[in-house]
Amino acid sequence: MPHADFVHLRVHSAYSLSEGALRVKDIVSLCQRHQMPAVGITDTNNLFGALEFSLAARSAGVQPVIGVQIGLRRTDTGGNGRQMQGGFLPPDELVLLAQSETGYENILALVSRAFLESDSGEPPQIDIEDLAERNGDIIALTGGANGPVGRLIANSQGPAAEEMLARLASIFEGRLYVELMRHGLEVERRIENDLIDLAYRHNIPLVATNEAFFTDEDMFEAHDALLCISEGVPLSKQDRRRATPDHRFKSAEEMRVLFADIPEAIDNTLVIAQRCAFMPDTRDPILPAYPQLEGRSEEQALRELAEEGLHKRLEEHVYDGETDDAKRKEIAAPYMERFDFELGVINQMGYPGYFLIVADFIQWARRHDIPVGPGRGSGAGSVVAWALTITDLDPLRWGLLFERFLNPERVSMPDFDIDFCRDGRDRVIRYVQSEYGHDRVAQIITFGKLEARAVLRDVGRVLEMPYSQVDRICKLVPNNPANPVKLQEAIDGEPALQEMRRDDESVAKLIDTALKLEGLFRHASTHAAGVVIGDRPLEQLVPLYRDPRSEMPVTQFNMKYVEMAGLVKFDFLGLKTLTVLDKAVELLKDRNVTIDLAQIPLDDKKTFDMLCKGDAAGVFQLESSGMRDVLKKLRPDRFEDIIAVVALYRPGPMDNIPSYIRRKHGEEAIDYLHPMLEGILNETYGIAIYQEQVMEIARVLSGYSLGGADLLRRAMGKKIRSEMEAQRKNFIDGAVENGVHKGTAADIFVQVEKFAGYGFNKSHAAAYALVAYQTAYLKANYPVEFLAASMTLDAGNTDKLGLFRVELERQKIELLPPDIQKSDVYFSVEQTEEGTSAVRYALCAIKNVGSAAMEALVAERQENGEFKNIFEFAERLDSQVMNKRQIENLARAGVFDNVVPNRRQVYEAVEMLVRHTNAMQNERESNQVNLFGDGFDEQSRPALPDVDDWSTEERLHQEHDAIGFYLSAHPLESYRQTLDRLGVVDWADIQAGRVRGSRFTMAGIVSARKFVNSARGGRLAFAQMSDATGSYELTIFSELLAKSRDLLESGTPLLVTADIQRRGDEFRTTATAIEALDEAAANAVAGLKVFLRDVSAVESLSGVIHEHGTRGRGRVSLVLDRDLREIEMELPEGYQISAGMRSAIKSISGVIEVVDL
Repeated sequence: MPHADFVHLRVHSAYSLSEGALRVKDIVSLCQRHQMPAVGITDTNNLFGALEFSLAARSAGVQPVIGVQIGLRRTDTGGNGRQMQGGFLPPDELVLLAQSETGYENILALVSRAFLESDSGEPPQIDIEDLAERNGDIIALTGGANGPVGRLIANSQGPAAEEMLARLASIFEGRLYVELMRHGLEVERRIENDLIDLAYRHNIPLVATNEAFFTDEDMFEAHDALLCISEGVPLSKQDRRRATPDHRFKSAEEMRVLFADIPEAIDNTLVIAQRCAFMPDTRDPILPAYPQLEGRSEEQALRELAEEGLHKRLEEHVYDGETDDAKRKEIAAPYMERFDFELGVINQMGYPGYFLIVADFIQWARRHDIPVGPGRGSGAGSVVAWALTITDLDPLRWGLLFERFLNPERVSMPDFDIDFCRDGRDRVIRYVQSEYGHDRVAQIITFGKLEARAVLRDVGRVLEMPYSQVDRICKLVPNNPANPVKLQEAIDGEPALQEMRRDDESVAKLIDTALKLEGLFRHASTHAAGVVIGDRPLEQLVPLYRDPRSEMPVTQFNMKYVEMAGLVKFDFLGLKTLTVLDKAVELLKDRNVTIDLAQIPLDDKKTFDMLCKGDAAGVFQLESSGMRDVLKKLRPDRFEDIIAVVALYRPGPMDNIPSYIRRKHGEEAIDYLHPMLEGILNETYGIAIYQEQVMEIARVLSGYSLGGADLLRRAMGKKIRSEMEAQRKNFIDGAVENGVHKGTAADIFVQVEKFAGYGFNKSHAAAYALVAYQTAYLKANYPVEFLAASMTLDAGNTDKLGLFRVELERQKIELLPPDIQKSDVYFSVEQTEEGTSAVRYALCAIKNVGSAAMEALVAERQENGEFKNIFEFAERLDSQVMNKRQIENLARAGVFDNVVPNRRQVYEAVEMLVRHTNAMQNERESNQVNLFGDGFDEQSRPALPDVDDWSTEERLHQEHDAIGFYLSAHPLESYRQTLDRLGVVDWADIQAGRVRGSRFTMAGIVSARKFVNSARGGRLAFAQMSDATGSYELTIFSELLAKSRDLLESGTPLLVTADIQRRGDEFRTTATAIEALDEAAANAVAGLKVFLRDVSAVESLSGVIHEHGTRGRGRVSLVLDRDLREIEMELPEGYQISAGMRSAIKSISGVIEVVDL
């Protein structure tokens, strides 16, 4: 078959991040369409797609040419590539192509070096000496106008250009090509003749290339937007990077015409392709050697360690105090049988080293008090893993199957997913680095894509569209991170998007551009869990990358391709819940309560009583409102129910939850399908919830081995028709041999096939159910410590802290305010004067103060005692540790209330305090002492400002700004009696699903608002609201907005009727009616209680009442603080409590608070 007479050697795939717009599969398809026999990918500074491209191209009959466009440090600036100003000059571009495996290995090393050895902030690049060292079997192209030779010619530095070409020619002897490009750029035309002259003068062949970034001219504008997204600039900016329509994937015919005057340059593309004869391929897994063999084989070491561990497990968890040897032997027999079977399979498949390595770092973590999860995934089904403490669940007790993890009839790598305490995970990885070699351990890269919402936002930004307009469009695209919706799917399913696109040209351009860019890679980052360990320096196997946010090397191949390259992945996951558990246990130790979570009873009555009430806020896996609703109906009373609900609460399987509940409570007959299956399905009331049950059914009913049953389960899950027909025959024939009627066997196969479609891995469900139970146990038995630990782990999330505050109130646990003398850096537990336990608010949870400064504050207090006054606080803490903004926020949050009760006084004194402290520190540092001794003593301290404290309303507003929610009180609390009369529902009750319906009466304080234009030309508003239990966003459409716009002022209390739609854990709250709460309260309030600072306010109050008061039934009481006593007096007359009267009273100087009666 004839092929094209030109080969592209300069293609940028989508792995040239935010630069290339060609997916690997698109490149291969273009080659097939144009009958090109080969193609070269040369992504910018990386080999991210090398293996994927190699496999895709060869499977399509296209020869892959593996290469890279690499940065070369400029040598005409003294060799260091740095500008005089301390910045960096952009490196020159050079193209390297691998001729053989040796050339590929050299490119791996060079690309890895570019990332790992370039200075921080410097673009990845190598020195020319690196090329001199690692150039074997590499073909080099000079890089066109952006290459070292082309740039020097363009800068009129001909001799330097010739010197550079000679240097490259000496390095790449017989393997250097002078690269010619014709994209219509002026610089290319200007340097071309000089490039050709140099090539002929030095007898270096020419090659014609076309740097392809996108498919065709229709993609040019979208690609231009992509370049702007990459640089963070608008399309309208003149001085920015631009491509041309000629940077498309051209046909051979176009290239022949373009270079008709230099046909040899086209011919040489075929020559180069023929010289590059290497294609990266997959490798079998390469495991590192276990470093602690001590003369043993891996098989011997595994047996010894696992046997010792198994005997310890049996002693601690299984024998249950049994001392009779015969009975102990009988109890141990099934464990030993399973143990020997598993070891045989592990050794036969060649994986003892894998188990040893995983056990090594898990046991190290346990020895160093780093919490480790009980296991996740199918690995919890292994007795050997349990014996080695890799997992914490007894597989025999809970019916977990080894074959679901490692099947002797289906060869695949074992894969343990290990959860570590979030704070300890990095320590474990550092141990692995030190044990196996820093150059042999790396994390795994992952690529962020331009998903539907993200691409709309990015394109909208470069098109300079109003943020509010783009935000409104984005919110019409469903947000489901677990299963992202495609933009076209969102358009097809949302009439409003279709209408906007049709009626507004700017929106049409936004969407059309976004559709073309959707799915392209935007950036690279590090996988949250994956770590690879090699038996040799990793750069010999894969290219390496450095994530700017991490010191650890990262593989340039993603999870899928790094394993195909032969590296074995280990998952180190950071699970926040383990840190919460550890923190709670630590807090309990402070009051001499020792808890071993591995030993807690799994039938604790308090725990199950709590869950039966749906009280699961903060409980791992069980805290969503939907799950709480299930718990209330289920009324779990055994650990197996927790496993079941973790497995069932997913789309699809959750359809079985009602039946499971009815069967549990005897409200529905249990059907086991066949008497032989009762033992398998009894635990789940006849419903096959787990994949392990599907496997057991095949084994018991049809005589499958468990390995064969695992293959059946996988076949059912994949629904491959030919495979299913064969399995159907085997299943029915096997059942008939066991005495089952053929028709019954066929019916059961249909049911089992349905089960397999949604069945969950029981090993995973059981492991996560255990963590869920542990959190529930701590909450039920030690709620104060548990909630303090939970709040510590969410200290930076004010929304979560607000919900925990509500939970504390519900449980009647006091949340003590932040206090300079008593608060710790994190949330702590404190005994009150009444002898009860309370949670003390954390200093680090106050906004904009920072953990480091708070650690210094607490350390100073612990070392030198409490702060006697505000000046001593300022003097004892270095101004470099604590700045003006931090002290202001501490004051607004009430941290100094025990030292200076007047918050406003401290807040307005901060600048003076900072000046005083700086002057004192300067004098100390200069050692200047005046005639009367130290220049600073208590008498020299300036006075605090003489100002009244903020009103209660303003005080709460300041507190809200500093903490993120109202802590000491909420402005709506003064309306509590009235809100109850008005039937107002708390936001927390709506969130938790404690109230039914879709339309509610709610109250809230406006904290922020935003007005936007609707697609139909009207106006709508988004108001941020808060009540005493949480915050929510209220959407107000144009008709209602026209009536209520004046009410949407920050700090205004409102009464709202709203329709609420729930999508998962997201809420859309749309107002149907809005009125001022003061107006609504006037019709419901029984009276007012007015708190006064001093008697001076009485005269003003009298005037206001005479002006606004109308005789009525509302009582008015005055409360005055005098000598630590409250004096209360009720006015003899009754009044109608109008909104105007309430507002006027609140505005009086000296009135602290106004509360409804």
